[in-house]
Amino acid sequence: MSKIALIYMGGTFGCVGEPLSPMPEHDFLPCLHGYLPENLAIECFAAPVIKDSSAYTAVDWLKLVQFIQQLQLQGFQHFVVIHGTDTLSYASAVLARMLAKSCHVIITGSQFPLLTVDGSTIREQTDARDNLWFALDHILSVDTGVYLAFYQQLFHGRTALKAHTTELNAFQGIPSTQAIMQQQQVTVVTDAMLQRAQKLNILNWMMQPIGLEQLENNLQHVLRHAPDFLILQGFGTGNLVTNSAIIELFQQLKQNNCLPVLTTQVTAGGIDQRYAVSAWVKEAQIAVSDCLGHADLYAKLLALYLQHERANDWLKHWHE
Repeated sequence: MSKIALIYMGGTFGCVGEPLSPMPEHDFLPCLHGYLPENLAIECFAAPVIKDSSAYTAVDWLKLVQFIQQLQLQGFQHFVVIHGTDTLSYASAVLARMLAKSCHVIITGSQFPLLTVDGSTIREQTDARDNLWFALDHILSVDTGVYLAFYQQLFHGRTALKAHTTELNAFQGIPSTQAIMQQQQVTVVTDAMLQRAQKLNILNWMMQPIGLEQLENNLQHVLRHAPDFLILQGFGTGNLVTNSAIIELFQQLKQNNCLPVLTTQVTAGGIDQRYAVSAWVKEAQIAVSDCLGHADLYAKLLALYLQHERANDWLKHWHE
């Protein structure tokens, strides 16, 4: 029987008490083991970093990738990860980008804790066990790759999005049964990558209907302390009105080793550059998102940042 590595990263799933707070992993994992299916060979592990998911950064997810790759060397090829829901989609996208199709991974979480307030038994009303058992039911049958499981649904990890803050049916994405373009190349995470990822700086702007003069002023402020990437969430299919001064500011950002990236604030669909309003993109020398969601864009920027040091190279290798 194939071994399954169950990796616990914290989140609401493992919280107890009033107000809710995480049960220490050395106490929670033995409790969790008592609620697992007996017909599966499951070994439980604490993740390298366990904390509230809103506090996770690229470094933490890279440490998780590194941990999974170490377990692969020990013979594990099937992994279920329990993670908080706030950044669950980001975690799944990073795992998908880094692990590609090297193993089978399903990441899940819950809107309610598994255990009662005192931690003595399972809650009467909780989605935690259902989500976990659904993931465990599918982990030995899914194709290689990374998936997100929630509310009896299985999505490709690169496409998942948290669409509701409190409902049990909280996530959307492309179902696992539908084919997508898969990441092919595995990234073996090194300690040098972990160190570099600590400095990753991404600024995301959801564009608002303001005048061009105000946009120019905002870009001037960014130029003084430029991040590595400036994500511009345009309207509709990525439309954004500019002028020659704004285009020049984008060029200056790139010269300061900041790559502007155009995407859309609309949650479904992609970028479409057919409209004349988008003709400025080539002149401005910025990147245009070809990703499967906002979390996937984050994961792509992280991968480029780890592979190359300059904005020119990030743009040069954008479509690889």
